Amino acid sequence: MIQTDNLLIQDIVRRDAIRLRSGEITDYDPLLNLIGDARFVLIGEASHGTHEFYRERAQITKRLITEKGFSAVAVEADFPDANRLNRYVSGSDDDADAVEAMGSFQRFPAWMWRNADVLDFIGWLRAHNDDLSDSATKTGFYGLDLYSLHASIEAVLSYLQKIDPEGAERARERYACFDQFGEDTQRYGYATNRGLADSCEDDVVKQLIELHDRSAELARRDGRVAADDFFFAEQNARLVKNAEQYYRMMYRSDVSSWNLRDLHMMETLVALDTHLSLPNKKAKIVVWEHNSHLGDASATEMGKRGEWNVGQLTRQRYEHEAILIGFTTYSGTVTAATDWGGAAERKRVRPALAGSYEKVFHDTGLDRFLLLMPKGSHASKVLQVPLLERAIGVIYRPETERQSHYFQASLSRQFDAVIHIDETRAVEPLERTVKWEAGEVMETFPSGI
Repeated sequence: MIQTDNLLIQDIVRRDAIRLRSGEITDYDPLLNLIGDARFVLIGEASHGTHEFYRERAQITKRLITEKGFSAVAVEADFPDANRLNRYVSGSDDDADAVEAMGSFQRFPAWMWRNADVLDFIGWLRAHNDDLSDSATKTGFYGLDLYSLHASIEAVLSYLQKIDPEGAERARERYACFDQFGEDTQRYGYATNRGLADSCEDDVVKQLIELHDRSAELARRDGRVAADDFFFAEQNARLVKNAEQYYRMMYRSDVSSWNLRDLHMMETLVALDTHLSLPNKKAKIVVWEHNSHLGDASATEMGKRGEWNVGQLTRQRYEHEAILIGFTTYSGTVTAATDWGGAAERKRVRPALAGSYEKVFHDTGLDRFLLLMPKGSHASKVLQVPLLERAIGVIYRPETERQSHYFQASLSRQFDAVIHIDETRAVEPLERTVKWEAGEVMETFPSGI
């Protein structure tokens, strides 16, 4: 039965696929027509280290900014680190160039944002904003993730020190709860779960409440800059609260910690929408994250485990105002590490397994295509059949690929459109390691792993 379904999918893909010609700006006209007036366009990636995913995502985003008035790019990155880039692209910082503005991205995996494709996009975004009139809305660059507990603490303290030194001292006393653990947030989570230390939950909640209570006072101050500064400070305080909970939860349940992280990213997206929207003009935001965060989790085995994600939550909240776009590839190379915290390597991506969407797409003989799957279309109905789908994060272990990197999914329920590039290559880190330069020697892996 699966084989019959696969052949049917191949036929439909061959019939409905929109061939992509490298570099042609009109390739994505049908996608922009599908997007229409949607305010949220979520563009995924099947790995955190593939050049083509970054490049094509940037090309689509440029058109959304210039043709449809999108004013924010929200990404799977730490909020304070991305805020430095946001200041750079808006022309309100002291960094000399885009490379310098990327300097805060030091935490593993640095190559996710410190790479040649992001550098090109940030350069384009700065030039685009510089060309706008003084009264025009500039497009910002924002982080959604929650790993930056200590950097966010410093951001809150820095903000309060400028406007309320006494408030800064109260915040410093509350955040001192983390001091005994230094920068080791996982040690904090372990110690509190084992009863070896008291949690900092009450302190971080009190700090967020106090800062939030000052919003009315701040609203009486003049100037958009003051409002932006408060928004960034409040978001960092919210991040500290959620990160504190995340590190406690990660020792209890994978599902709970995953859900908490994606819920935080969704809360940040909603807060960003509220902050950027005007009474007569709602914000329009592009989101860049991994497929596993942006493809509707309810259409995958993740949902069966009780996990949700940003894509699912966005659809539930914004319904037809959200469009979800995924990427797939069959083989090539990828930038990834072997272990968490390890060096960036240029690894070979194994040809996709039989029974996967990637293999079915490969067997069509089409090397680069866009497939639209609007609800009710023939493609949508046929591509509901559950198949394997590959997900490569920052770790890639081809020797255990089936267990580590595949999950069941219903593609057309997961995404509104998918872009397949059959052979892809590794994204280029700004700092290339010896392992990355050398690449990976071709190996023969046993089938079915």
